[in-house]
Amino acid sequence: MHTQPGAVPTSGPAGARASGPSAAGTRKLWAPSAGAEARDSPGTADRMTSVVPRSSHPDVARKTLCRSPFLSVKFFVFCHGLLQLSQLLVSGYLKSSISTIERRYGLSSQTSGLLASFNEVGNTLLIVFVSYLGSRVHRPRLIGCGAILVSLAGFLMALPHFLTGPYQYDQSVASTFSNTTDLCQPGAPRAWANLSDASCTPHASRENHEVLLVMFVAQALLGIGGVPIQPFGISYIDDFASERNSPLYLGILFSVTVIGPGVAFMLGSAMLRFYVDIDKVSAAEVQLTSKDPRWVGAWWLGFLVAASLVALSALPYFFFPREMPKEVVTGKNRDSKRREDVLSQLRCQHSESLSLTEFIRRFPAVLLRNLRHPVYLLVVLAQVNISAMVAGLATFMGKFLERQFSLTASLANMIIGAVNIPGAMVGIVVGGAILKRFQMSLRQCSALCVLGMLLCLLTAFPLLFLGCPTQKVAGVTYWHSSGSGHHDMECNARCRCPKTGFNPICGSDGVEYTSPCSAGCSHLAALTDSSVLNYTECSCIAGPGGFARPGTCGTACSHLFVPFVVLSCLAGILASTSHTPSFMLILRSIQPEDKSFAVGIQFMLLRVLAWMPGPVLYGSAIDTSCVLWERRCERTAACRYYDNTLFRQRYLGLQFFFEVGAFLCFGAVYLILSKQEREACQAEEAKAEPEKEKLAGNSTKSPESKV
Repeated sequence: MHTQPGAVPTSGPAGARASGPSAAGTRKLWAPSAGAEARDSPGTADRMTSVVPRSSHPDVARKTLCRSPFLSVKFFVFCHGLLQLSQLLVSGYLKSSISTIERRYGLSSQTSGLLASFNEVGNTLLIVFVSYLGSRVHRPRLIGCGAILVSLAGFLMALPHFLTGPYQYDQSVASTFSNTTDLCQPGAPRAWANLSDASCTPHASRENHEVLLVMFVAQALLGIGGVPIQPFGISYIDDFASERNSPLYLGILFSVTVIGPGVAFMLGSAMLRFYVDIDKVSAAEVQLTSKDPRWVGAWWLGFLVAASLVALSALPYFFFPREMPKEVVTGKNRDSKRREDVLSQLRCQHSESLSLTEFIRRFPAVLLRNLRHPVYLLVVLAQVNISAMVAGLATFMGKFLERQFSLTASLANMIIGAVNIPGAMVGIVVGGAILKRFQMSLRQCSALCVLGMLLCLLTAFPLLFLGCPTQKVAGVTYWHSSGSGHHDMECNARCRCPKTGFNPICGSDGVEYTSPCSAGCSHLAALTDSSVLNYTECSCIAGPGGFARPGTCGTACSHLFVPFVVLSCLAGILASTSHTPSFMLILRSIQPEDKSFAVGIQFMLLRVLAWMPGPVLYGSAIDTSCVLWERRCERTAACRYYDNTLFRQRYLGLQFFFEVGAFLCFGAVYLILSKQEREACQAEEAKAEPEKEKLAGNSTKSPESKV
């Protein structure tokens, strides 16, 4: 397969992974054929009549080719772009709704992080064999089968919504949904049987395990189904596209892979505006708004939309042939294309001579040989650090914005999809443009990576201090003079409030209470639609006639939100400029025969060291900043309140740590390449010195020649 400097990085991870001996294998079936050569270039058939008999109906054959879109590389690129976008909607949508799923099923951040990264398990186990299979299989059909698995995974992710009952939450006004209340009722202790306690049944406990099992199976299927889609699609396009058009097609697909996650977050923003049980209860029965901390959006709806799109996108792949005619190459590119086809045949013959046993036997040797290469190892470690940073950013940034700046899940997703992800795309394009404009050497590529990460560090450092303080929550982060614990304040002792109740209200004294009962509120004023206007006669709220309004008090630092978004977007742009130069460092520093192996190893290491453990690590760090856990059936469920300062320091501090790691690795690469460049210059000078002395000895100068 031809390897252009611009084509490999443009194709992105999947494209690089698919390149190599196996990807070029199908060319052997077309390039040597004189008939195929005649199809590739107009007029060639007339010059080759002595070799191949001319068809009696050439026009009919040509029209047949033109009529069938499944023999067109352009149509395949269109289908593959649509499929990749749909696949990324399924995988990216989970990250956009992760905080909502946590709240709905009572998951900790560590568990949700493990769920988000579990698709990498199935992907990593099978990706090693993709470079071996190459053209030995019917690639379009295998892509179609993988897409069907991805679609099935998307439908399975939505299945828990239909397996479980309606979402239950504590409320103050009786309705057809429940006749309970969480007001303070001293005369009838526990007569209202708070929902949080009543919902704990043996079936509810078993239901939680079933939900997790279904979701983990779906994530594993998502990883397995995604294995053939990008590598086989990229190699199929590269095999049958012309040398001139191949980089353009790969660039289109790579742009889709960058845009896809942004579209997924925008889809999440749209779906989470709807109530989770939109199909089970009427809008009149819902007493929550999207700003309420108990609100759960329709997280399952996006999975149905994305899975349906994947299923539709998979259908055309079962009609594409195993090989198709190469694109027409005209003019001066024809001879270079023929030479490229000869090289492709040689590479193909070499790759197909490897049996599976020999492939597995060679793999450890190639792995060790590349890992002993200092530049390759350091660049891969730098990319591991950057990928770990991105893993935390993609999985929990929405939750961070929700908690830190009191945003709704819908708005947080919109910010990520419309600002942060496009910013990263701009950084990748700028890095590639700089690389192309200045035709950089390896040392200059490493210098660009060092500069990008240094500026990223300087921009990201202020984010550690740019956030909101933890809101005052009575009995959780704020105590009255008695200093008693949660739900044990003297002012509400007569109410006998359940410890699991959660219906936040904001008191007139600026303190937040976990429920009207915990604030000692015994009365409320409701509107005609049963929504609560305010709570009155609250014994725990200081001041005359203490009252409270429904909902959280918030963090009250909205003025810091815009600076935070601007700085985080700028840091993402600067970090992304190292994307293309780092790929070029890998592709140019390893042996040509090891290129496809080395790139495959690179992405396997990224999965094992960054994408799989990254979300779990971030989730564990976030959980350590929780100050009040929800309890469901005697188990710890989702976190209700975080220490915002600890949350910010540990979440952003972990990202800063990975950025420092990438900067140090790129700095070490720059020092190594600078040393190699100096040694090469000294060797050149030492080699040229004897020749200069020889020339000086043979030349004689007269006194008149001096100026």
